[in-house]
Amino acid sequence: MRRLVTLWKARPWLTSAFLLACALTLFFAGRFVAYSVYWATHQEVPVEPWMTVGYVARSWGLEPRALDAEAGTPVPQVKGHPQTLEEIARDRGVPVAEVIAEVEAAVSRMRGPEPQE
Repeated sequence: MRRLVTLWKARPWLTSAFLLACALTLFFAGRFVAYSVYWATHQEVPVEPWMTVGYVARSWGLEPRALDAEAGTPVPQVKGHPQTLEEIARDRGVPVAEVIAEVEAAVSRMRGPEPQE
């Protein structure tokens, strides 16, 4: 501890920059770990109304814009933000189950047939 105090007195700006770099490294490392753990546990989850097409694509390991094209859903730039499947259904005036079925069918087509055992 004495060394740190001595270093702080000798080079306060350098010590501050080092501590800031350490804090930023810990922050981004923590974010990376949290992100990795989240997506490792959310693979191939069933499609629900609160999800966006991008979330579904990420969960199923697909390209989001390709899933938009395959399912016939609007890209996020249409309204300036990603829409949930529920919002897409409301805009179309159809039940959300219909939009979910379209997205699920598009996911199935994009992933190809299931391997036979």
